[in-house]
Amino acid sequence: MALAAVQFLLKIPSAMFLRAPQRSLQLCSRCYPVHTSLSYEAIKQQYRPEVPEYFNFARDVLDRWIDVEKDGKKSKNPALWWVDGAGEEVKWSFEELGVLSRKAANVLSDACSLQLGDRVILILPRIPEWWLVNVACMRTGTVLIPGTQQLTAKDILHRLQKSKAKCIITDDSVAPAVDSVEAECQSLNFKLLVSEGHREGWLNFKDLLKYWLDLTSSDIFWNTSDTGWAKSAWSSVFSPWIQGACVFVHKMPHFNPSIVFESLSRFPITVFCSPPTAYRMLVQHKLSSYTFKSLRHCVSAGEPINPDVIEEWKTQTGLDIHEGYGQTETVLICGNFKGMKIKPGSMGKPSPGYDVKIIDENGNILPPGKEGDIAIRVKPTRSLFLFTHYADDPQKTEATIRGDFYVTGDRGIMDEDGYFWFVGRADDVINSAGYRIGPFEVESALVEHPAVVESAVVSSPDPIRGEVVKAFVVLTSDYASHDPEKMMKELQDHVKKVTAPYKYPRKMEFVQQLPKTISGKIRRNELRQKEWRKD
Repeated sequence: MALAAVQFLLKIPSAMFLRAPQRSLQLCSRCYPVHTSLSYEAIKQQYRPEVPEYFNFARDVLDRWIDVEKDGKKSKNPALWWVDGAGEEVKWSFEELGVLSRKAANVLSDACSLQLGDRVILILPRIPEWWLVNVACMRTGTVLIPGTQQLTAKDILHRLQKSKAKCIITDDSVAPAVDSVEAECQSLNFKLLVSEGHREGWLNFKDLLKYWLDLTSSDIFWNTSDTGWAKSAWSSVFSPWIQGACVFVHKMPHFNPSIVFESLSRFPITVFCSPPTAYRMLVQHKLSSYTFKSLRHCVSAGEPINPDVIEEWKTQTGLDIHEGYGQTETVLICGNFKGMKIKPGSMGKPSPGYDVKIIDENGNILPPGKEGDIAIRVKPTRSLFLFTHYADDPQKTEATIRGDFYVTGDRGIMDEDGYFWFVGRADDVINSAGYRIGPFEVESALVEHPAVVESAVVSSPDPIRGEVVKAFVVLTSDYASHDPEKMMKELQDHVKKVTAPYKYPRKMEFVQQLPKTISGKIRRNELRQKEWRKD
């Protein structure tokens, strides 16, 4: 039943639908006393329904049957039994319906930014997802507007315009009709496709039920982020427990490749998340002596990851690294999501719920291939995922806004396929004799050389060019004894060939290790400040 209809029957304000009393089964039995020998007139006289102040069918009725299932005293019939006539069947218990419908509710509220009272048009045949979306709308307080698949494009346009629906959910057969009228529907922000395939301009409903971390209640998830970072909150608390996944924790005071290998081999960890620096350390070891029997999905965030690290990890483990990009203020902005083609070195595509653009200093959107500031649209609508403000610092908060956008402080490029590429922090970008040089590109070029374990690139003062590129380089044991000057020249020539000649590091310092955070991220700020403090 549509939420609007439930409101009418019970005369309960929609704003109260998310709170629920613990007496729903009593309410049902009082309203519908089916097991009785009383006459119709007697039943009619005794019919006195109790209307609670707050009521939600999903929570007060469906979820209560989960307890009944666990009690084992009632029928073992499933909540839903679906057959397709060709041998395929789906059976969901009330517990399974609860888990799946909560995932669907997360898709509506998180990926699609829908709020209480927003309208959703649902046009699907008799498939299990129709029931999932129904229950998800009940859980989120969004108003469901069902439609038959026989609707024409004109019919769909009429319903979209009159309802001001923000989201439409349908399948491949109806999607073309929606696309043909979308331009005339200003309120429509999200299109969800229930399909095994993908369609340009549509979010895939089935993909979103797992998403970047690809977690389910059966997964054991290990995120190595330090507990002092926001990444630990959204990947070690909220994301896994929203999905009912197990959070695996190893005390590990400092990142230790041997401990990581031993843990991935010993424990049934299915999903692993670690910063790029950690992966760079891991691929320096031979993984052939280890077997990660349970590991199926790997993600990385915190800083850009070099393409060669992705390729080496894939070669040794058979698994891709799905890079993600976000901030404390934003959570995940872009990502390489499950089922999406991975372009090594790319941050992927924007998370649903974020309108990400590359803009110039005046807030104008730049075309593909042009470097600019990575920004998120906040006007006319601000994403629910974005922080509200910096505490007690209105000036800093205001400084993040440029026109209609929140500016991340990072520089990047979007390619023709809509993938985003990280260039560097706005304050990390090196301006040498008028040339703007992103440190990440130089670092990537350096680590492609067999002599380099890892590197960090920062700006260094120069009396003629203002600043130049300086690279701090950690050499492999095979090259550590080589002549420093010859080694420097070899690496400089290598960078010139891999990137533009003007980007090569004019200064280079060979070090035993790079300064890092506890979680393994390189402290480039520390190196840059050290350079600029020199006399």
